[in-house]
Amino acid sequence: MTRATSPLSASLAPGLYLVATPIGAARDITLRGLDILGAADMLAAEDTRTARKLMELHGISRDGRQIVAYHDHNGPTARPRLLAALQEGKSVAYVSEAGTPMVADPGYQLVRDAHDADVPVFAAPGASAVLSALCVAGLPTDRFYFAGFPPSAAKARETFLKGLKSIPGTLVLYESPKRISELLKACLIVLGDRECALCRELTKKFEETRRGMMSDVLTSVIDHPPKGEIVFVIGEGAAEVASEGDIEAALREALQTLKVKEAAAMIAEDFSISRRDAYQMALKLGDK
Repeated sequence: MTRATSPLSASLAPGLYLVATPIGAARDITLRGLDILGAADMLAAEDTRTARKLMELHGISRDGRQIVAYHDHNGPTARPRLLAALQEGKSVAYVSEAGTPMVADPGYQLVRDAHDADVPVFAAPGASAVLSALCVAGLPTDRFYFAGFPPSAAKARETFLKGLKSIPGTLVLYESPKRISELLKACLIVLGDRECALCRELTKKFEETRRGMMSDVLTSVIDHPPKGEIVFVIGEGAAEVASEGDIEAALREALQTLKVKEAAAMIAEDFSISRRDAYQMALKLGDK
């Protein structure tokens, strides 16, 4: 088991460093993030052009260090090179194109392989589109669920949203401006008209947050289509209360294969009602 000890000195201890980068404003990188980029033996980036520009803006010299491209398409070929450097005792800094590595990001398998190779992994936290959106959305943050990008195909998107319907907390999704209206329409059908916030271009010049009920935000999107990166935050739905008819129908089905006591216990748990009430209802149904 690897026990990672956070390095405190200017020279980096060996290990993989996940460095959060700005999602908009270039100054939203931390001082520690800049120190790591300046001191790491090897640099890896989801987008090497973005990484070079960030380092140039902050006056960080590459000192002959190559920035290795590491993204979804070249992972199987790039990972061995990075892991070899890590196993040689070098420090490797990895940066996403924007935001925090490992959040909607190709870094997952690299981190898994680093752990499997008994290599220490460190996080240099910073900008995150998910957390930035939660801060400005004005929706509960005590429990939230990040679901990433929904599928683009209508049927797959519907199935995806049905899986989120009963989650007890705020939902956070990423979406492109081209598909946001279709996502809103699907959410209205599957999730119902919930409170939501459409956050776009977070920390950038044209940052905007549209808040309100989902139906109102959809009207706004149709009238004034948004541009840029979008984080869509959805409030928790109201708890659904099953009708007596629904419970009876479920009991009838359960009684076809289970004894009265067993059926009542199962239905009581499924519908969050007392076992006594479920048992009495099952007895009445059995007499009919």
